[in-house]
Amino acid sequence: MKKDELKRLIDTAAGRIPADVVIKNCKIVNVFSGNITEGSIAICGDQIAGIGEYEGKEVIDAEGRYAAPGFIDSHIHIESSYVSPEEIGRLLVPHGGTTIIADPHEIVNVCGIRGLNYMMEAAKGTKLDVKYVLPSCVPATPFEHAGAVLNAPEMKEPIKREEILGLGEFMNFPGVIGADDAVLDKLMTAKEEGKIIDGHGPGIAGKELNAYAAARILADHECSTVEEMKDRLERGMYILLRQGSACHNLRTLLQGVTPENSRRCLLCSDDRQPKTILHEGHLDNHLRICVEEGLDPVTAIRMATLNAAECFRLYDRGAIAPGYRADLVLLDDLKEFHVNRVWIAGELTAEEGTYLQEVHLHDISSVKGSVVVKDFSKEKFKMHLKSGHVHVIGILPGGVVTKKETADIQLDENGEFVRDPKVDIVKTAVVERHQGTGNVACGFLKGYGIKEGAVALSIAHDSHNIIVVGVSDEEMEAAVNALIAQEGGIVLVKDGQVIESMPMPIAGLMSDRSGEWVDQKLTDIHEKAYSELGICGDVEPVMTLCFMSLAVIPEIKLTDMGLFDVTTFSFISTEA
Repeated sequence: MKKDELKRLIDTAAGRIPADVVIKNCKIVNVFSGNITEGSIAICGDQIAGIGEYEGKEVIDAEGRYAAPGFIDSHIHIESSYVSPEEIGRLLVPHGGTTIIADPHEIVNVCGIRGLNYMMEAAKGTKLDVKYVLPSCVPATPFEHAGAVLNAPEMKEPIKREEILGLGEFMNFPGVIGADDAVLDKLMTAKEEGKIIDGHGPGIAGKELNAYAAARILADHECSTVEEMKDRLERGMYILLRQGSACHNLRTLLQGVTPENSRRCLLCSDDRQPKTILHEGHLDNHLRICVEEGLDPVTAIRMATLNAAECFRLYDRGAIAPGYRADLVLLDDLKEFHVNRVWIAGELTAEEGTYLQEVHLHDISSVKGSVVVKDFSKEKFKMHLKSGHVHVIGILPGGVVTKKETADIQLDENGEFVRDPKVDIVKTAVVERHQGTGNVACGFLKGYGIKEGAVALSIAHDSHNIIVVGVSDEEMEAAVNALIAQEGGIVLVKDGQVIESMPMPIAGLMSDRSGEWVDQKLTDIHEKAYSELGICGDVEPVMTLCFMSLAVIPEIKLTDMGLFDVTTFSFISTEA
C-alpha cells in the first residue's frame, strides 16, 4: 500500500471523505466477538474502512441481510474439479468463495514446474484469489512413475515466489517420521524461507504423530474419526474438516468441535467436481451442514473465514473490520446460507448465483500432449499367475480408503484370470503415461460392480497414469487406446466401442470447457456407467476409480509398478 492510499483509507474511516461503496442495512457477522450487529460497511478501494454510519459514492441496501467475511477454502485441488483455474473461479465465487488455498499437486506430477507456471498464470484470469502451495511430494511416493520429480533443489526457486504460501500436503509421512534425509531437505526449503508446511497424515498416532508434528506440520485434512482429530489438535495442528465430492468427513468431525477447540478448525473441499458445486454448492454447503449438526452459525462462519486466514498467514482477510480486505458475502440467512452478493477486494463480483466478470482462458499449449504411452497392447494385461488365491483391492463405499482382501479366482491353463460374472471381482490395470516406460501393472478390484465393457481414466491420483478396469482384456485395451487418442480424460467402452467420453486436454486432467459442460458430460458418463456397464449404484464410478492408485491412502492400491500395501509401504505379490 502506498502512502496516499493509506491516507485515503484513514480519511474514509474517519468520515472525512465519502467511501467508495457503502453497504447499508446489514446484520454484520463479527468473527472476533461472535456478535451480530446491525449497521453499514464502508469500503475504500479494496479494503474495509469502517463499520458504522457512512456516506458513500455508491450506496447499496443489503435489506437486512447478513454480511459475512468472504469464505476461504483451506485446501482444494483445482485439477480435481476437471476445469481450469479461471473456470473454478466462475463456479465458486457465486457461492461466497473469495479465496482458496490450492495445491496444484496433480498437474505438477504430470508437467512439473511447467504445470505450476500454467496454473499461476491461469489464476490471474479469475477474481477468485487463488493462493498456491508448492507440491511437496512429486511423485507422491517413490513407488510409481510420475511426469516429474521435485526434490529440494528443484523447490528452491518456486518456494521463494511471493505467491507461494509454502509446501503443500506432505503425503510422505513415513519419510517425515523416519527423518529421511531427502525429506528433511524438502522440509528445510520451506523453513529457510519462513513458509508453512501443510500436512497429510492418515492413521498415524502416538510417537509417530509426535514425530510428524515435531516437523511443525501445520494442518491435516485426513482425519476420519474424532479421536484422530483430537490427537492432532492436542499436538498443535489445525484440523481441516473436509466435505468433497469423494470424501465426506465433515458431519463426523463436527461431533468433536467444541468451544475450546473451534478456533483450530477449518473447512475444506479437497476435491470438488462441478456436479457437486452446481447442485450442492461450495463452502455455503459446508456451513449448512455445520448448522444442521448443531454448530453455532457464527462459529461455523469463523471456521470458513478467520480461522483459515490465520492458519495460512493471510492476515489481511477473514473478517469484517477496518483495514481488512473487502472480501464480503451477503447471505439471506444463517441456516440455508443462500448467497445474495459477493465482493472480492471491494469489487462486486457475483450476484444471485451469477459471476459478473468475463472469463478469459489462458493458453493451454504448454500443458497439452501429456499422454505418452509406449508399446501398449492387451498382451500387457497378461498376468501368468501360478495360484488363484490372490490379493484383492476391496472398495469401501463413501470414501477412498480400501480394504486389503484375499479371494480365490478361476485361472485358465495359462494362468490367466477367468472372470466369473456371478462374482464381483474384475481385473484392473495402471498404464504408465509420462515417460514411455511401457510399464503396465495389473491387479484385482472388488466392489466396483462393472458387468460390461471397461472404464479408463488419465486422472489416477496422484501420479495420474492411466487406470483402467473392465470385464476383459479386449474391452480394457479398447478403452486405453481411445483414451490415448483423445489425449486423456475419461472413456467408457462397451463391446469395443466408445459409448461416452470426456476429453481433458489440459495435462490429461482438466477440460477447457465450462463447468456446466463438464457437469453434463459427467452426468452422461455416470448414467451410462450404471445403466450400460452395470457399475454398483453406491459407487461413484469416476472418482472411486481415480483413487484406486493413490498409494498414500490405506490399505492397498495399484501403481504402474505393482500392487502396493500402504500399511507397510511396500509392494506385495498379486498372489496371496
